[in-house]
Parts: sequence; C-alpha cells; structure tokens
Amino acid sequence: MNRQTAETIIALEQCLHQPAIRTAQDRVTHLLAEDFIEFGSSGRIFDRQTTVAALAAETPSVPDERLETLDYVVKELAGEVVLITYRARRTGSWTGSIRETLRSSIWAFRDGRWQMIFHQGTIVPSA
Repeated sequence: MNRQTAETIIALEQCLHQPAIRTAQDRVTHLLAEDFIEFGSSGRIFDRQTTVAALAAETPSVPDERLETLDYVVKELAGEVVLITYRARRTGSWTGSIRETLRSSIWAFRDGRWQMIFHQGTIVPSA
C-alpha cells in the first residue's frame, strides 16, 4: 500500500467526524458501503440505513466538547481492502471529563471509490 492511499483513508475517516458531513445523508451514504455494519461502543450493531438516519438526526455537540483523534495506523488486508485503527478522545472543558475509545474501520475500494464496510468502537476504561 502506498502513502497516498493511507493518507486518503485517514482523510475519509476524519470526514466522518465532521458535524457538517455526519448530518448530510447523501455524503454519509456515499462513504458507507451498502453492506456496512458497525459494532458500536454501546455494544449495539448498526447497518448503513440505521447509521445514516442516526447521524442525520444528531444535534451539534456541546460547544465546549472537543474530539481529538490520534495514533492512526493503516494496514492493507488484501488488494484494495484496508484496516485503519486509531484512538479517539472526547474532552469536555466544562466538566473536564474525557471519554476515550479505540476505533477500527475496514475500507474497500468499490465502484471507483473507497467505502467503509465495517467500523467498531471500544470504550477504553478510565484509570
């Protein structure tokens, strides 16, 4: 896998963290494969239709809340199928609370574009 592919996958993953994209059903539908599945940090399982609808209904985060993503690793699993893993940290300045999750997604190049086919979030227990 070349560096450009890794950078593209990271950028696509980061798109899905942006409120303006998350609430745009056409954008999310374009990024998620028809057979997309998510194992949420809640323990629930979501398909593409449920995910698109849930994101469209999201209200903006608390103004003081900040999302930081770090420790990205992109690995090729097979030709035109990649795994991305990273850490997401959501911090609220008012409360000082921190919620950290480990994230993983599988992206496949289909129909001329990269599409997310799987995502999982796992809560990191607080120390």
